[in-house]
Amino acid sequence: MNEIREPAYRLTDDEFRFICQYVYDIAGIVLNDSKREMVYRRLTRIVRERKLSSFSEYCQILKQNDERERPYFINAITTNLTSFFREKHHFDFLIDEELQRLIQKNQAQKRIRIWCSASSTGEEPYSIAISVCEALKSYLSSWDIKILATDIDSDVLAKAKAGIYDMHRIEDIPETYKSTYFKRGIGQNANQVKASSQLQNLITFKQLNLLHEWPMKGPFDLIFCRNVIIYFDKATQQDLFARYYELLSPGGLLFLGHSENLGPFQKYFENIGRTIFRKPIVKV
Repeated sequence: MNEIREPAYRLTDDEFRFICQYVYDIAGIVLNDSKREMVYRRLTRIVRERKLSSFSEYCQILKQNDERERPYFINAITTNLTSFFREKHHFDFLIDEELQRLIQKNQAQKRIRIWCSASSTGEEPYSIAISVCEALKSYLSSWDIKILATDIDSDVLAKAKAGIYDMHRIEDIPETYKSTYFKRGIGQNANQVKASSQLQNLITFKQLNLLHEWPMKGPFDLIFCRNVIIYFDKATQQDLFARYYELLSPGGLLFLGHSENLGPFQKYFENIGRTIFRKPIVKV
């Protein structure tokens, strides 16, 4: 019996350039030649799902500006790599120092607002929520503490909102966190855990394209924008930093990823730790 093979697709230079430009125009994400193999793999999956004969055929669909296809394509092409307590020093700083400082700073209004602006499948906002619960146990019932978690990808947001993870996703976090903040054995699946209602009640998940209008007014005490800025060009990065700056309360913190920096916008912030930046209380 002859083996039935799926067709091999060819990604031309013109098609690759079109995809790169399309992703940049829609999401502001910069794709270069180093991402060609990743683009090929993800396009192949899309073309097979759509039962199309070529990448060219799919590019024509995108060129027709189909509003139903656009979010599907962005969900499929964007990268979502995350883990609980990734870059642990940020969460150590939250628990050991910053959240207690906010209790003193915001004593009058008894309100804390946090924005996780690239939440992916939820590991980051849930890590923030655990940090809040650990540091502010005695304040949760009397203070207004909320975490906004946004992402461009509606699929990963749905997973984040559900809060269900394979057991191995939490294997590296402290045992006390596992027993306190996760319920083991979801339905028939003993290898899955679900984030506790205590964590989920702290977080609101919303879809947001960072390049579009931001409906929230702030101010935020803490903004996490980690490992997403690297996908934008320099001009877009500086524009986003300016918008983050405006939404931060005086003295508020902006957290970036380990390989990211503020570039020229550094002059408007104080660097207080590894990729931790404070908006001065007195504007410069």
